[in-house]
Amino acid sequence: MAAGGDRYDGGMRGRARDTFDAMCSAIAVAADLVAVFAGFLLAVWIRFDSGWIAVPRGHPPRAMYVYAAGVVALLYTLLFQALGLYRRPQDGHFTDKIPRLVRASAIGTLLALALAFVIRSEPPFSRLVAGIGFGTVTLLVLVERNILFQLERHWARHQARHRAVLIIGAGALAAQLRDELHRDPRHRARVIGFLKAESDEVAAAIRPGEVLGEVRDLAAVMDAHEVDEVMVANPSVLTADQLEGIVIEAGRRLAGFSMVPDTFRLLTSRVDVRQIGDISLLGMAPWPLDRFWNRVLKRIEDVVGAVVGLVLTAPFLVVAAIIIRRTSPGPAFYRQIRCGEGGRPFTLYKLRTMVVDAEAQTGPVWTRPDDPRRTRFGAWLRRSNLDELPQLWNVLRGDMSLVGPRPERPEFVEKFRDEIGRYMWRHAGKPGMTGWAQIHGLRGQTDLRERIRYDLWYLENWSLALDFKILARTLTARQNAY
Repeated sequence: MAAGGDRYDGGMRGRARDTFDAMCSAIAVAADLVAVFAGFLLAVWIRFDSGWIAVPRGHPPRAMYVYAAGVVALLYTLLFQALGLYRRPQDGHFTDKIPRLVRASAIGTLLALALAFVIRSEPPFSRLVAGIGFGTVTLLVLVERNILFQLERHWARHQARHRAVLIIGAGALAAQLRDELHRDPRHRARVIGFLKAESDEVAAAIRPGEVLGEVRDLAAVMDAHEVDEVMVANPSVLTADQLEGIVIEAGRRLAGFSMVPDTFRLLTSRVDVRQIGDISLLGMAPWPLDRFWNRVLKRIEDVVGAVVGLVLTAPFLVVAAIIIRRTSPGPAFYRQIRCGEGGRPFTLYKLRTMVVDAEAQTGPVWTRPDDPRRTRFGAWLRRSNLDELPQLWNVLRGDMSLVGPRPERPEFVEKFRDEIGRYMWRHAGKPGMTGWAQIHGLRGQTDLRERIRYDLWYLENWSLALDFKILARTLTARQNAY
């Protein structure tokens, strides 16, 4: 990308040289065509040739199914394109992609059935082939996509880091953004430096030589360096005029622009426009769990999960309760008042992990590493998150959800609601036994503002698939569990 206006063509050539993402997308299209075609023919083989299922008389010849497999493969790739499954570079882990791929395969199967109904061949295509095909196609696509995911990451390591990024801001979040860009080779990005905002405190992780100036020096820095993208790490330290100037300056040089959202609810997709007469009003769009049927689905998830969890863990809870009583004077279970949905208080249940009256001298305080108030068995329970299991009863009662922001104590809610903006938004839904912030290690004595950002991102982007992902990752989440 060009740095100055006199290098406009060079900037366009820089973009044209980057064919890696396009190549990966093209390979994915070809691989999907093969996987879907093979998956459909595998379903035909299972239905008619495997001998596992009785074969009826009068079914279309195999050649018809081969033609149908080609049409279905093309249909799937068009659907995948519409759903953004060929967008590159890929981010995150492959497990993040599985729900979208399964959902896309299910939609593809329904479209194939609808197409077969419209065509009405004689004799008709087997509906059982479509049902089996959903499983075989999904399986082959997942295997193929996983292989491609690993290959793309491997190939990316051997690509030049051609995309020059300039970060606006020099705080801790800016340093983290730099580290993330450098850590994942698929971005093929190199951070050329930082521009400091007036109210910024330069993070210790940023070396003095990496700070190229201040925000007002943006034009001069972009003239002196080839910049492909400008990233604003913390918009809250900029004025509206400064932010607008950065967008304009980046646009003049055909550089990309992006920024870390300042508020998860206002600067992402949570914006709605409604009309009152001739007046347009801009407001906040509903969160997913504001919708009735989403709440019903989440409640079903909670009830089923809580019942299954209580049945499976009942023997462990009995044994743990006996050990707690024998190793430390006092009750086996611990009750504490927490704030739930809407800030309403409820009684939370846990296995007791500390000595009785642990806060008699200190009052309400957070747990800290190597907390002397913990019992020996209680320390192990806390590290393994098993002390939280009695909260399944809270979930069954409706006080909590399996997944959501962690419930806080009323004393802390009163303290933080006035000190930290947007703090009370985390009470817009039910609190959870585990959550997006918790699996990222944000619990205990960690940055509360960062925890709130993660909590609000979860509430804004809720889905059943996201809940399942968080529940799965909770099994190995040990960071800051003390």
